[in-house]
Amino acid sequence: MQSMSNEPERIRRVAQLLLEASAGVRILRSLSWPQEIKERFFARGARELPEVQYAPFDPGPVHELLGTATQQLGSDGPVDAWLRRTARAIAGSAELLAAVGTPRFLELSTQLYGGPTTAHGEQCPLDLAQAFDNLYREICNIDLGAPAPACHLAQGVAQRIDSACRELFGAEAPEVLVVDDLSSNALAGARRIQIRRDACFSDRDVDQLIQHEAFVHVGTSLNGSHQSDLPILAAAHAGTTRTQEGLAVFAEFITGALEPERLRRLGDRVLGIQMAIEGADFLDVYRFFLERGGAEDQAFESARRVFRGGEVTGGTPFTKDCVYLDGFLRVTNCLRSVVAMGRLDCLLLLFAGKIDLEDLPALAHLAELGLCKAPRYLPPWVADRRYLVTYLTYSTFLDDVQLTDHCEHYGRILADAPRFWSSADGGL
Repeated sequence: MQSMSNEPERIRRVAQLLLEASAGVRILRSLSWPQEIKERFFARGARELPEVQYAPFDPGPVHELLGTATQQLGSDGPVDAWLRRTARAIAGSAELLAAVGTPRFLELSTQLYGGPTTAHGEQCPLDLAQAFDNLYREICNIDLGAPAPACHLAQGVAQRIDSACRELFGAEAPEVLVVDDLSSNALAGARRIQIRRDACFSDRDVDQLIQHEAFVHVGTSLNGSHQSDLPILAAAHAGTTRTQEGLAVFAEFITGALEPERLRRLGDRVLGIQMAIEGADFLDVYRFFLERGGAEDQAFESARRVFRGGEVTGGTPFTKDCVYLDGFLRVTNCLRSVVAMGRLDCLLLLFAGKIDLEDLPALAHLAELGLCKAPRYLPPWVADRRYLVTYLTYSTFLDDVQLTDHCEHYGRILADAPRFWSSADGGL
């Protein structure tokens, strides 16, 4: 039994060991496909399955560090539960990398990220994806008043992101680079944001990158790096992915950067994962994304996200992309509870580093002990919380209002009303 005087030091030691263990596990980097795989795929007419090889991974050193860390866990309190949960996530990530290209990959991926049918309450990601798809079908012909499509090139996008980062992060702003070989349009780390040179971005894409990649992912990384007593909060590991991505999508939403097409794309990734689980191969899923209106390049990248690490013949997809919609729902509901309970201190905890929503009780205890520091950087929508609190309060209020009768009433009175203005008239 540890004495109370030694408790802070014990927590620091375990947090440091977990950080060291996580440093050896880089899932997205290990599962990335080199650019030549895409070039070869299109050179062969997009008719052959990609040929992908992954470097072997030895999970032994990671497990050794985790074993040393977990030996120092004893109590059943929220702090040790958090540390133990983090250790399990890192261990599962190491096992995932050791299982690339095998049937066990899907099992481990589902344990870490959930799958399309992993339920949260009454909802699962597949339900959400299908609901968004049905909604999109209803509204896809609505004139959204958007400007004419434009292609914002990588260099201009990089300049805008760099300017936004310097304004928020000052001297700690990450370097923003335009690179030739990148498996996605953009990739963010604490010290570097990379933009693929041949990618084309819409006006909303740029705003999404700033809110999602820079202000959330980079921001929580930098805040975590200042947690000298809890260095594991700087690490992006699988145990925090659902909350981090959900928080980032919520940031897009609350700042007006999220649009219907973006929600549909997030849902389509879940549908693609389910197709692969049911046996669809890379070509099947690639054609599915083509049919959904994606350009050839985007369809390839979307299919690649589904099959990275798994078998391109189908059956063992990477399920990480299930976390976006699921995390968005969880974060939204958590924030509604935070406001309803007057616990805005917990809102700040969400940005103290890379955390999961389930970690909040532990971090509250650690903040009380002085081991968890307040975040240094906050996105503008969190620093000035007036609109956030107004929206969440009204959203919670609507739950207590019977809306069905209202919707049916207005549906009846508008059913026979003629349509008049069109976009061609300069109206709605």
